[in-house]
Amino acid sequence: MRASIAGLLVLGMPRLALACPVCFGNSDAPMASATNTGILFMLGIVAVVLCGFASFFIHLIRRANRVAAEADRADAGRLSPSEGTAQC
Repeated sequence: MRASIAGLLVLGMPRLALACPVCFGNSDAPMASATNTGILFMLGIVAVVLCGFASFFIHLIRRANRVAAEADRADAGRLSPSEGTAQC
């Protein structure tokens, strides 16, 4: 029942409502330039979000390396010269 109603609604729409000016060949229309601007804006948002994720993971990697280096320095300072190596 829903499919038949949706089909009748689609067939009843005017053909002008089914496509944008770019599809009809009027690529100089304001609607076409607005569509292009919207696409570029959305691509920019995606790029910003991906750069945010990448910078967050780079921050985590640098932080982990810094903590590991500090732990190594602390461990090296605690051992005396004769400790930590096997003397056979």
